Amino acid sequence: MSGALAGTLLLDPEVIDDPYPFYGRLRAEAPVWEVPGTGVFAVSTYELLAEAAGRVGDFSSNLRCLLYRDDTGLPRSLSFGDIGVGMLATADPPLHTVHRKTVFPELVSRRMNELEPDILDIADQLVTRALDSETVEFMSEIGNVVPITMISRLIGFHDSDPDQLLCAAFDSTSMLGCTLSYDELMQLIARTGEIQTWLAAQLDTAVKTPGENLLGAVARGVTGGVFGNFEATGMLHTLLSAGGESTTSLLGNAVRILAEHPDLQEDLRRNPNRIPAFVEEVLRLESPFRYHMRSLIADTTLGGVDIPAGANVLLLWGAGNRDPAKFEHPDEFDLDRHTARLHLGFGRGIHHCVGAPLARIEARSVLTVLLERTCRITLDPDHAPRWVNSLMVRRHEELPVRLVARRRSA
Repeated sequence: MSGALAGTLLLDPEVIDDPYPFYGRLRAEAPVWEVPGTGVFAVSTYELLAEAAGRVGDFSSNLRCLLYRDDTGLPRSLSFGDIGVGMLATADPPLHTVHRKTVFPELVSRRMNELEPDILDIADQLVTRALDSETVEFMSEIGNVVPITMISRLIGFHDSDPDQLLCAAFDSTSMLGCTLSYDELMQLIARTGEIQTWLAAQLDTAVKTPGENLLGAVARGVTGGVFGNFEATGMLHTLLSAGGESTTSLLGNAVRILAEHPDLQEDLRRNPNRIPAFVEEVLRLESPFRYHMRSLIADTTLGGVDIPAGANVLLLWGAGNRDPAKFEHPDEFDLDRHTARLHLGFGRGIHHCVGAPLARIEARSVLTVLLERTCRITLDPDHAPRWVNSLMVRRHEELPVRLVARRRSA
C-alpha cells in the first residue's frame, strides 16, 4: 500500500504546516513506511513507536547523518561516515547510562522547582509589558524568552546573551528539520562553530572552578575522565537546544489553543488546578518534537516490514500521539482524558526528555500568570500564526495575539 504514498509528501510544505491528515494515512496504510528511494523509514503508530524506542540494540540513537531536502522534494542523507555523534540524547547504552548519571543529579525536580519563583517573576514582567500593546507577537515577547532564560540559569552559563543562545538553540533543531537544501544545511553547520567556541570557553572556566549546576556537573565529568571536551561541549549544546526548544514550542501551542477556544480559557481561569491537565493535552495534540531519528546498524524487522542496515528511521511522535488505537477521539481536546500522560510528547524509553519536569513547570507558571492577568486572549485577525518550516519541531515562528487585561482589585 505504501506505493500510493508519494515520497515528496513527507516534506511537502502544506503537510509540514498541517501534518495530521498525512499521519492518519500513514497509520492506516503504512505504519512502517519506506520513503521511496531514500533509505528513510517513518514509524507512525503508538504501538510500533513504543516497540522501536524500547529496542535500543536494534534502533540506535547514535546520530550518523543529517537529512536535507533535495531538488525533487525528497529527504536525502548527509552522512558522517563511520563517525557517529553519541552524547546523551544521541548515545546508546552503556555510554548513554554513564552520560545521564553524570548530569542527571542536577536535573532532579528539587533543582528545577527552585527556579519556579524566578519563572513566575519573569512571566509576570513579560506579560505586564505585553499588556501595554494592543497586539503582541507572543513568541518573540514571551514564548521564546522564558525557556532560553531558564535553561541558561539551570545550566549555569555566565555572561550569556539570551539572543545568542536562542539562535544557537534554533540553529541546532534547524539542522534536524529536514527541510533545508544541501547548501543551506552546510551554511548552518558552519555557523554552529561560533556557539561551540563559546561553549568551550564556558566549559574551560567551569573545569577550573566547577559550580553546583549542570555546567559544573559536566565539567566534573571531564576532569573525572567520563568524557572529553568535545563530548562535553556537544552535551551542553544538546541541553541548551532541547531545553529551549521544547518549552518554546509548548508555550506557543498552548497559547494558540487558548486563543482558539474562549470557553477553555474561562474553564481554566475558574479552575487553575486544571492547567497541568491542559499542558498534557497540548503536549499530546501538538508534540514539541515531531520526530527523533534512529539508525540501523544491522538488518531488522518492525511491524512486519524489513528494514536494512544503514537505513534511517524517523519515530513520528506526533503521529503516535493521535493514534485512535491508543487515545479515544484523538484529534479532540479533552481535559478529562485519563490517558493524557501516556503521550509521546517528550519521547519514549531511555531517551525520554530529562528536562520534561522543567518544561512542565515553565508551561504551568507562564499559563497561570497569563490567565490570571487577562480576561481574554484572541488571535490577531489581521495576522495569522505562522509555523516554523521543520519536520522536527512543531513551533510557531510567529503568533500574533491580542491580550485584554483583567482589572485588578483595588
